[in-house]
Amino acid sequence: MAVDAGPDPRAAAARLLAEHDEDWVAQLTAELDRRLSRRRLERVMRVWQLSRTELGALFGVSRQAVSKWIADDVPADRAPYVADVEAITDLLERYLKRGRIAAVVRRRSPGLGDASLIELVSSGRSTEALRLTRRMFAFTDAHA
Repeated sequence: MAVDAGPDPRAAAARLLAEHDEDWVAQLTAELDRRLSRRRLERVMRVWQLSRTELGALFGVSRQAVSKWIADDVPADRAPYVADVEAITDLLERYLKRGRIAAVVRRRSPGLGDASLIELVSSGRSTEALRLTRRMFAFTDAHA
């Protein structure tokens, strides 16, 4: 049995724009962004097996700040770090068994300069952590 995915997103967008003013659509867009951001942070917490306190430490903020991010959205100045961690999470989920990811992000590795992914990210080096994670899974380089 096929699952109904709902209306075509383009058709739904056209209908919403026709039925509502631009301010309402902008508010809807902002709310959808907040909800998607919340899901992304909760996914990182679940996959990396982090508490809110640990997630806060990862980004250099308090547990309360993480709760605010989940409720309201990630501040613009922190969004690049969160995006890097989301991309790392995507790679880890693609190439590793889910049950192994929590151990992998905590383990120091020569491929990460004898640091762990958590240590790299929490020291403000999320872009480097993403680059090194990509390199870990660059299987085409293994045959070079």
